[in-house]
Amino acid sequence: MAENGEGAARARPGLRLASEVLGEAPPAGAVDEADLPRDRNQAILEAAKQVGAVLKRGGHLFALAGSVAVHAHGGSGNLQHDVDFCVRPEDAAPVAATLRDAGLTVYSPPEDWLIKATCFGQDVDVIFELAHRPVSEEMLRRAEELPVESVRMPVLAPTDLLTGLIAAFSEHHCDFGAVLPIARALREKVDWEQVRRDCGDAPMPAAFFFLLERLNVIRPARGRETP
Repeated sequence: MAENGEGAARARPGLRLASEVLGEAPPAGAVDEADLPRDRNQAILEAAKQVGAVLKRGGHLFALAGSVAVHAHGGSGNLQHDVDFCVRPEDAAPVAATLRDAGLTVYSPPEDWLIKATCFGQDVDVIFELAHRPVSEEMLRRAEELPVESVRMPVLAPTDLLTGLIAAFSEHHCDFGAVLPIARALREKVDWEQVRRDCGDAPMPAAFFFLLERLNVIRPARGRETP
């Protein structure tokens, strides 16, 4: 989702695992940041698991988003550059406090629609606005509880995932190539008519829908089917 600047803060050396924060014994073989897998995808999954566990057991209303959510829904395991979670705007401060209590570095970037943290050296974006729309309780309630490897957590529903990605397209941000594989992977799980309604008649989303139709990823909009 959002990209970090060059000066992204790093995780504190004293980072505690979710199990430690919650008063449980760490899992067998628990290691510190230096011993985590060098594979970037696995490191991102480890960060998602730890942050998700902290938020879930802390009682926060949230949902996993971004490339890790796509992976949880059965999409590509080739993850992007960070971990994304969605929360309501009013929950941003309590969530930040919970993450700080877990030993994470948390800070506010210049963008006013998210806060950032680091876990095991990976960037974590806690987003409270998707495509210029506040994250709502209804959206988070639609999330599906799915396993992210060994940790179950709420994951943004496929229709909401694609709506957030496509509605964000504009003349200044229009990376069809990044979203096309996601649309292909999740197409059977998405309510495309709902995505169209949510995106309205904005030109860049409309162009992407046209591309999906030409590639036979989705059917033409109702009323435009070929006789």
